[in-house]
Amino acid sequence: MDKDAKIASQINKLEEKFKNSGQDLSSYLDGLLYERYLTYWDYIRLDTLLSLQVPRTHFPDEEIFIMYHQITELYFKLILHEEKQIVEDKSQDVAFFIEKVRRINSYFKALISSFSIMIKGMEREQFLRYRMALLPASGFQSAQYRMIEFYATPLENMVHPSERDSFSSENSIEELFEHVYWKKGATDLETGEKTLTLKQFEVRYTPRLLRIANQVKNSTIYQKYLQLPDASKNNEELISALKTLDLNANVNWPLMHMGSAHRYLAREGQDVEATGGTNWKDYLPPSFQKIIFFPTLHTKEELDTWGKQWVDHVFNPEKEEYKE
Repeated sequence: MDKDAKIASQINKLEEKFKNSGQDLSSYLDGLLYERYLTYWDYIRLDTLLSLQVPRTHFPDEEIFIMYHQITELYFKLILHEEKQIVEDKSQDVAFFIEKVRRINSYFKALISSFSIMIKGMEREQFLRYRMALLPASGFQSAQYRMIEFYATPLENMVHPSERDSFSSENSIEELFEHVYWKKGATDLETGEKTLTLKQFEVRYTPRLLRIANQVKNSTIYQKYLQLPDASKNNEELISALKTLDLNANVNWPLMHMGSAHRYLAREGQDVEATGGTNWKDYLPPSFQKIIFFPTLHTKEELDTWGKQWVDHVFNPEKEEYKE
């Protein structure tokens, strides 16, 4: 097919497309004629992106802190992008399922490996000073990460382990939500008073989180797996990918936070409170929270020893990844 014939064929296809949608091809061609050429910086909104770092202090490392958390939130958005596709998929195509979980694991792998920026990439003395200008903001307030959890597993699996035996899928979403594990991490255990960090978060995000929890009540990633035909459900590649996701989200990612918290908040014989007033030593360790997205995929031994390696990783001074 010569060039003119190819162009004519493409125009005919466009005419058919716009005719079927009740649109006028000629008007769209006029728009194409007047439209400016696209540039890389306009397409990704580069100028806007680079203007979003606004430090509150004069300490240089605060800008690193801001950018790292912004990058993290973009990765969270990528993870949610894949999770939503799994939840909304009606095909029960195991290859599709595996590919989406594989992508999620690749995003988590990038996040986990990049956390050395937080552990080794800032001066401790700068951090301990500029963090006081951030009160009561906290990474605890990452709503996207809570959404990741809600898309992954039924809400009864997110109840704090001290209360988990008292709740089941028979409880309402609203009841379960009041007892999710992370709320205890920002609540004074003696008085029961919520920190300002938690109060702010609840006011801003409770309606959205409850809406998501109700939307995926019977179609979280775990439930989508359980609904697969037996042949697909026993697919070793899928099981391995889901177990890896569980470990990445609920062991490896919290472990990196433990390493960072230990480096900045627990040195020289005294602990420093987190900016949001959360008890990070009780809140971050995966063996304490024992959050497991896909419990039936793990052996009894794996469940019993869930997250135990945090002691070795975080508090063993011989481990290279946490040496300074």
